[in-house]
Amino acid sequence: MNEKIFFENEKLIVYQKLLQLIEFFEIVFERKIGSSYQAQLERASSLITHNIAEGNGKFTSKDRCRYFDIARGSALECAGGLDIQFIKKKISKEELYNGKSLLKEIVSMLVGLIKSNSNDRVYEPDVEYKVDDKNKMEND
Repeated sequence: MNEKIFFENEKLIVYQKLLQLIEFFEIVFERKIGSSYQAQLERASSLITHNIAEGNGKFTSKDRCRYFDIARGSALECAGGLDIQFIKKKISKEELYNGKSLLKEIVSMLVGLIKSNSNDRVYEPDVEYKVDDKNKMEND
């Protein structure tokens, strides 16, 4: 990305991680994994970008939370899309892990932004998720 900062969202670490995720998707998409799958992941990752940028520009905490929540949902959608790609053997286990690692960081940072902008929400306790050797999701 350019070194010059034009907008406040460009300073956010979560935004920088998101740009890394989009670069990762571009590498994966070079193999033409399938137009409908590619389109879905591109759409979801674009929505994360748009909602972080728009949410960060809002004046009220409630508005910021709403957009960061939508971005978080789109990041989880990307994680599901990567699972589908892996099951269909379109991406490797390493690519699955690399993509999900970036997404986990993005989701964690978005949750932090949501929590820091909200005083009236109830939260579940933090749970660490992992992928076992049998490719099933489980929590520690």
